[in-house]
Amino acid sequence: MSGIKQLANQTAWYGLSNIIGRFINYLLTPLLTSIYAPAAFGDISLLFAIAAFLNIIYTYGMETSYFRFIQLEDEKKVFNNAFSCLLLTTLVFSVLLILPASSTAAYLQLNGHKEYIVFVIGIVALDTLAVLPFSKLRHEGRPQKFAVIKITNILINVLLVVFFLQICKPAFENGQKNIWANCYNPSIGIGYVFVAQLMASGCTILLLQKELRTFQFKIDTPLIKDIFMYSSPLIIVGFGGMINETIDRLMIVQRFDGTVEAAKAANGIYSANNKLAILIVIFIQTFRMGAEPFFFKTSSKEDAKITYARIMNLFVIACCCCFLAVVLFLDIWKYFMGVHKNPGYAEGLFIVPLLMVSKIFLGIYYNLSIWYKLTNKNMMGAIITIIGAAITIAVNYLFIPSMGYFASAIANLACYGMMMIISFWLGNKYYPIPYQWKKSLGYLVLAYLFYLLHHVMRSQSTDLMNVHLFGIGLLLCFVVIILRTEKEEFKKIPYLNKIYAGK
Repeated sequence: MSGIKQLANQTAWYGLSNIIGRFINYLLTPLLTSIYAPAAFGDISLLFAIAAFLNIIYTYGMETSYFRFIQLEDEKKVFNNAFSCLLLTTLVFSVLLILPASSTAAYLQLNGHKEYIVFVIGIVALDTLAVLPFSKLRHEGRPQKFAVIKITNILINVLLVVFFLQICKPAFENGQKNIWANCYNPSIGIGYVFVAQLMASGCTILLLQKELRTFQFKIDTPLIKDIFMYSSPLIIVGFGGMINETIDRLMIVQRFDGTVEAAKAANGIYSANNKLAILIVIFIQTFRMGAEPFFFKTSSKEDAKITYARIMNLFVIACCCCFLAVVLFLDIWKYFMGVHKNPGYAEGLFIVPLLMVSKIFLGIYYNLSIWYKLTNKNMMGAIITIIGAAITIAVNYLFIPSMGYFASAIANLACYGMMMIISFWLGNKYYPIPYQWKKSLGYLVLAYLFYLLHHVMRSQSTDLMNVHLFGIGLLLCFVVIILRTEKEEFKKIPYLNKIYAGK
């Protein structure tokens, strides 16, 4: 039980940083959507989607490789060699990508703003150099420092965006002759969003200087070869994962049946509604922060598989609660998209439940993927991801012209659902874990049925107060069912066992 308790404790810290940080960063969405029309917001989303792609190329699975190889080699040796490789490749990749910046900007229809490409590359480069120092903190069990630095990064980013767009921009447009107006250049436009992130990423490197202070440039050829053998399939896994998460933005712009502005607007609406899956995305990312090093450390214990199964069950329960907390209250969450100033964003609310279910499938897949990482069958993980990417591309390509961004939501669901099923099947063959899959499936079905029940009630009532009260009742009902069904499991968890003991 101590292992799960430790994972829960660390996940709580990672969750604190993720939730607070994401919430602070999430406040940018209504700010940006109130300033920029859907087309401009679509450009911002597209460029950050490209940054996500580049992150995979720049890091090429080195984070997971670090956790794997420190179980086999001296940690300092692994860190020095891995960081040396990242340092060299980051420099090479950045130069190669900056040179054709003008052509890239033209292809992405950014109206000649090649500086946007340079800003994005700078952000990716700095974030890449922070990956292993952050991994070091996770390995050493220092989630508090991890959380402080992550939150600081986001605070700096948000404050700079507010400074440029809420102080400097109005000062310039109002013709003021002061230092604030001089800090704003209208030709940069949405570029200030990237400038703010670039400066925040630079500050993060400074905050990680203690973890970097002992770094020594080392290239141990045999070790590097082993690391690359292990991590190379993870490049495909990561790249395919980013295709599944971000290619829809690019394909909406390219395949939408309409004008360029209409396509950008559709992309902006889709991207803004995609952000409403924030609770599940936060939870999944938070879980991965603590779970990845935990799974590797636990793998040598006799009861490791039992522990993995219990964690999966608890994970699905938490995802279902997050799902209901969003879909039952979409009339509230929609205001975080700035619908009071740009009502057009609200027309995409119907895709949110599908997107959230797809994120749950993705989270389950992340849990299941431990089998190929522990058995050194990363190439099979790459094949699963390629299948998912093929589904994503095919569905988007074929159906965006007729279905618009709804096709992208369907593609997400089909992709992650198939990846989850294939990974579960192969995992049972190569590394069988006694997952309580019938129970987990039951929770998922029950949560979605509660959503459908609420949706029917919502469509027949104009009294939002009653609608929200009904939503609260359904959420509480789901929690009570879980507490009764999982009574024996929850009794094993500190704090929760006290609740049952008090009954």
